[in-house]
Amino acid sequence: MSQPHFLAIVNPAAGGGRCGRFSRATLGRVRRAGIEIEVVETSRRGEAVELARKAYAKGIRKFLAVGGDGTSFEILNGLFPAAQNSTERVALGFLPLGTGNSFLRDFTADGVEYTIEALKAGKRRPCDVVRLRHSEGELYFMNLLTLGFPAEVGETANRRFKRWGELGYILAVFTHLASLKHSAFPHRLDNPGEWNSDPALFLSFSNSKFTGGKMMIAPKADPTDGSIEYVRWGPIGRLGLLKALPTLFSGTHIEHPLAFRAGAKHIDFRLDEPVNVMIDGESLRLECRSIEILPGAFDAIV
Repeated sequence: MSQPHFLAIVNPAAGGGRCGRFSRATLGRVRRAGIEIEVVETSRRGEAVELARKAYAKGIRKFLAVGGDGTSFEILNGLFPAAQNSTERVALGFLPLGTGNSFLRDFTADGVEYTIEALKAGKRRPCDVVRLRHSEGELYFMNLLTLGFPAEVGETANRRFKRWGELGYILAVFTHLASLKHSAFPHRLDNPGEWNSDPALFLSFSNSKFTGGKMMIAPKADPTDGSIEYVRWGPIGRLGLLKALPTLFSGTHIEHPLAFRAGAKHIDFRLDEPVNVMIDGESLRLECRSIEILPGAFDAIV
């Protein structure tokens, strides 16, 4: 049996079930465009990691993530670290049928249409991956890692309001506005020796500009530049944050007097215990140790 040109890993639950409703028609369009694909569906959280890992071990190097940010995140963690140590390039395309679909937004707002055209044209672009080391192992991401307010909001949205989609995220924002707190996450950039332990609203470590599909947390991020975009927003009051919330969508929040940004290759953490983190749309509780950039580690179909 000949090897499939692409393995499409579908998460039917993505986008509140939207992916399950539209994936068959979307993949039909891909096939009609002359792209040979094999399709597998996930039925539980974490299964895309296993499917991608097994496919990679069988020699498959071309993948399609059919879903949202979480689907891409799982596939990436099925491919790495094996793909990092191989001379064979791994390619990943995105059919955005989920809620966020953030990484692709750096390249286009056209979503499915753009990806189908990129597949037809055989487009590829080397993109960076970020490796997170934590107390229990390591994870890989292509979008962002956040600690503080967005991570707390993401955890609440996933735990209490997930069925409401974008509205659920807004409800979670106002839930945490009511109990606003600022925490310290001791960290340092590129091993300069000086640790930052100042309380902050949030810390963000980004490979691409967007999160949640529309929020531009890191407007200066570039997934092809070999650098992690670091954004820190210091303590801000409830009223100030409420007024400033729209700037998180335009990216102008980095001009706020309490904001700071920089490019970095490596970040160390000195946390005493696990904290809530949001990583490529997934809410986890981790004791982060370090993150580092892996330049041009995979080919994005963009």
